[in-house]
Amino acid sequence: MHLQLTDDEKKFRDDLRTVLTTKIPKEIRERVAAGKTNLPDDLITTQRILNAEGLATPGWPLEWGGKDWTPGQRNIYSDQLSLNFVPDPLTFNVNMVGPVIATFGSQELKERFLPKTANLDIWWCQGFSEPEAGSDLASLKTRAVRDGDHYVVNGQKTWTTLGQYADWIFCLVRTNPDAPKKQAGISFLLIDMNTPGIEVRPIQLIDGGFEVNEVWFNDVRVPAENLVGEENAGWTYAKFLLGNERTGIARVGWTKTVLAEAKERAATTKTATGTLLDDPLFAARLAELENELLALELTQLRVVSSSAEGKPNPISSLVKLRGSELQQLATELLAEVAGPRGLAVNADYLDTPEWAQQSVPEYLNYRKVTIYGGSSEVQRGIISSSILGL
Repeated sequence: MHLQLTDDEKKFRDDLRTVLTTKIPKEIRERVAAGKTNLPDDLITTQRILNAEGLATPGWPLEWGGKDWTPGQRNIYSDQLSLNFVPDPLTFNVNMVGPVIATFGSQELKERFLPKTANLDIWWCQGFSEPEAGSDLASLKTRAVRDGDHYVVNGQKTWTTLGQYADWIFCLVRTNPDAPKKQAGISFLLIDMNTPGIEVRPIQLIDGGFEVNEVWFNDVRVPAENLVGEENAGWTYAKFLLGNERTGIARVGWTKTVLAEAKERAATTKTATGTLLDDPLFAARLAELENELLALELTQLRVVSSSAEGKPNPISSLVKLRGSELQQLATELLAEVAGPRGLAVNADYLDTPEWAQQSVPEYLNYRKVTIYGGSSEVQRGIISSSILGL
């Protein structure tokens, strides 16, 4: 089952597919398809090509490289990136800090950062979560004290994804510890990762990778001109950013590729009565996931079409909640297709398909998606209060 496209949307899709498959090097797309993206080089190369083609930041304002696309075209763009195994533009740049600077930053900050952010001349990472302030983000303790023309920052951030490659970090910091509400004393600060006093420590994950980090700040001096918007108004900017993040976390196109691979692998996995794809229980689960994904895609279109002018849409919490669950179900299904073959991780000496060896680490890695960007429990609370009015 597929969304029905208009003739104009079909042409848009075909033109976009041509650009993606002819401009992005084949070897990069092959690495992405095989789950072997070469970081950071493949992302940098891809984003700079997309930026040169005017395709890196379609959601930004027109004056900063955005596109006047319909919600349907934006959905096609996201799908085509995944379906053609083109790395998404770095989400910290394109979907998080870029829109915040474009919407709330001064003209000076826009001119200083947006072109370099779009071209990935600056690699950003996100400094939000702390050891005691993950889902309860407003409890963050990292302090920024004004000292003349600078802020002096002390504290710790954790689960900082790809921070080992970052040039800059956008941080939520507490600038008014005496605010009547904890959300009211938070500011949004841009910090150069090469500033003295910053230490990055890698964290090994359950799949064996080092995707995330701790970032420590010890008397880090940050120019006050790096403040986005107004002091103590950072919570407003964070909610706007998280709305964009949660919609992007759904990753509908990516989940489509996982389900397509599961179907392809199941069709060649022999059973006592034929193939795994012939099994009615497996086929029913696959069909149910495909239908759930279609429903999510339609909901995401509604979110994209109704979010504007810097106003967060609470439906993004629903998209994030269900999208992360479907990613987990899809990776679980692929791991089940692999079966015992998936237990032979990094076992080159065994005659075990590489896709099967990768299926279990990927399954384990994607346990994270119901936690980051706001846990499923937090999303249910937002849905309950902001959408259902309970």
